[in-house]
Amino acid sequence: MIPASFDYVRATSLSEVIGLLQKDPDGTKLVAGGHTLIPTLKLRLASPALLIDIGSIAELKGIEVGDGIRIGALTKHAELLASRELHDVLPIFRQAADIIADPQVRNRGTIGGSLANADPAADWPAVVIALKAELEIAGPSGSRRIGAADFFVDIFTTALETDEVLVAVHIPHPETGTQFRYRKIRHPASGYAVVGIAVAASLNDGVVSNIAIGITGATGHAFAADTATGYLAGKALGRETIEAAARLASEQAPCLSDHYASAEYRQHLVKTEVARALTSLVGTA
Repeated sequence: MIPASFDYVRATSLSEVIGLLQKDPDGTKLVAGGHTLIPTLKLRLASPALLIDIGSIAELKGIEVGDGIRIGALTKHAELLASRELHDVLPIFRQAADIIADPQVRNRGTIGGSLANADPAADWPAVVIALKAELEIAGPSGSRRIGAADFFVDIFTTALETDEVLVAVHIPHPETGTQFRYRKIRHPASGYAVVGIAVAASLNDGVVSNIAIGITGATGHAFAADTATGYLAGKALGRETIEAAARLASEQAPCLSDHYASAEYRQHLVKTEVARALTSLVGTA
């Protein structure tokens, strides 16, 4: 099919984008990598009056590692995979980026595009939740930040207003000794997560001192497995403790059902993958 006609602007600044969004927020779409938007335009599932290309805006790019970590929204999956500086501090980015789709997608797709699109099976939402990231958003009223766990609202729905732009991901510097895991059961055709589990954990003599778990693919949006992490706080990671935490994570929210995986199967995958991720922490603590 052929997309409906639309106007196209290649923006050069964030302020220009926000100004254009204000004029017709419902009839305007942003494009960076375009891996979701272009197919929806072709199928006429989206028919914007104006398409704003944000791919050349410098303030939305780059990886900065210091007391905290800042990742620009336009940072590509391949850049996250290749960054040695980022890998030394947060190896989970390489763990996740290495199994996103294929090289073509990794070389064009962006972390900001993935987060703003909020596909329930995308990888990065689980990762930023596990890292307790804050997402920087810019709009007509200025800049604001929102915790990653509160950003994802429903299927393809986030806390972004129609005249706002996702600018960057901000992550606190992890404490020494923090371990990271990202596990995914991939859809064989798309590479998306049927279920994906991101874990960031600190253990002292096998006892959990700090832990966060992000889960994607299972429900309508990525979520923090707070019941499981609350249970694990201050406990040793033994077989019974891990099994109980995995069960709590699998029961926290109702799972999706589709032609590829039933709700019951996804719930089972959450339980097994959380257990495997936690078990893998014990031998390396």
